[in-house]
Amino acid sequence: MSLATFLSLMAFSFVSSVTPGPNNIMLFASGVNFGLRRTWPHAFGIAFGFGVLLGAVGAGLGVLIDQYPQSKLVLKVLGGSYMLYLAWKIANAGPVEVKEGAARPMRFYEAALFQWVNPKAWVMAISAMTAYTAEGDYSVNVGIVVFAFVVVNFPSVTIWAAFGQLMRDWLSDPKRLRIFNVGMALALVASLWPILLV
Repeated sequence: MSLATFLSLMAFSFVSSVTPGPNNIMLFASGVNFGLRRTWPHAFGIAFGFGVLLGAVGAGLGVLIDQYPQSKLVLKVLGGSYMLYLAWKIANAGPVEVKEGAARPMRFYEAALFQWVNPKAWVMAISAMTAYTAEGDYSVNVGIVVFAFVVVNFPSVTIWAAFGQLMRDWLSDPKRLRIFNVGMALALVASLWPILLV
């Protein structure tokens, strides 16, 4: 992979990772409701899970899915259903100071597994592998793409959780928090719309 292609890959990784989507909306809401420290496992899970998904797509899973169009429908239904469930959980989240055990942020393994039903993650993975692995040694380029995304993805998505934590004081008012949580839930549902149409 040439330096110009690698720099383009890094830019693509950053833009696709930092723009609004299901992961970032959930991290922002988690930052508000639980704080940055408790949201770290969620952010790490996203970076790890997406890296594994990228590797699987690079190893041929993306081609297999393209050959069987019904598998895309299954992914859309599973992903959409799970995201609607998460939107409902966000909309009904309690106040910022929740009782221990009453609510919790997404765990590492849950965030990692979520990437497999996240429509935006699939679009990003297939787009990255299609655009950045054609030049030179394919298997090396797959490794470079995975490395680039894992390195760029974690700080990019963590920005959202950090910003959420900054909003905690302002959202400590139960009415404002309720409006915020419902707004984030609606944004999560809205983020599904263009992806599910692909």
